[in-house]
Amino acid sequence: MTTLTETSVAGNDDRRENNQDDTNTYGFSGIGQKLMVALDVDGTLVDHDGHMTPGVRDAAQAVVAAGHEVMIATGRSLNATLPVIEKIGIERGYAVCCNGGVTLRLHPELANGYEVIHKATFDPGPALRALRERLPSAKYALEDADGNFLSTERFQDASFGVEAVGVDFHTMLEATAVRVVVFSTENTPEEFNEAIDHVGLAGVTYSVGWTAWLDIAAAGVTKASALENLRLRLGIEQHRTVAVGDGRNDIEMLSWAGRGVAMGQAPEEVIAAADEVTHSVFDDGAAHVLRSLL
Repeated sequence: MTTLTETSVAGNDDRRENNQDDTNTYGFSGIGQKLMVALDVDGTLVDHDGHMTPGVRDAAQAVVAAGHEVMIATGRSLNATLPVIEKIGIERGYAVCCNGGVTLRLHPELANGYEVIHKATFDPGPALRALRERLPSAKYALEDADGNFLSTERFQDASFGVEAVGVDFHTMLEATAVRVVVFSTENTPEEFNEAIDHVGLAGVTYSVGWTAWLDIAAAGVTKASALENLRLRLGIEQHRTVAVGDGRNDIEMLSWAGRGVAMGQAPEEVIAAADEVTHSVFDDGAAHVLRSLL
């Protein structure tokens, strides 16, 4: 584990080819060779109020302009991801939404500037029934195969990108899901985790958030699985991949990347999965990483 500073990274010599005159400070050699750069959104590009600083925006735009394959990789749903894509200037390329459940291709000639090229759906019924038994007071929301959000108790979050439609729990059980979200205001994070451990959640992939928040996707689906499909599609070598994130849903992505960078405020288990740690989101940590790629 190394810590990223403003000017250099100690301990990165194992990635550096010292006989290459065109190797940059961070060990990526070869002028003009594309990098694949995967960026988390909340807690990475934007703070928890959704604000992106000019420094982060300008650094991201510069990496896009340099011709690298920059892509958002987020737990957010499609409509909540598009404004971030626009802000950092990605017009062509790809994006991963819903923790890997939805992959977009971006191009200005497409209707609305994008198309969905992959969507991983699953039957949410077993997980929902098991969680409801242990967490009866929790709020539940589900993104269906058509991009609609169904929710109990008028549960709404900015990451949905659309207004959720209130339904009864039985209706949610019958839907086909891309993403399920569970949020509890009456349980401590410890109680929430105990309930999840007790349930087991077989047949799905899940990650626990900063608070009593749970994201569920289809079995085997993560940001990393979607990014690996895109890496193969683009023909980019594994060692030329970079990922930056701060949440537990970023652990697989940081482990997957040739250079995985955790944000300074990330939990210990996220930092443990990364190669480096940058500054926190409040100190423009993502901008420091992005500038190192130029």
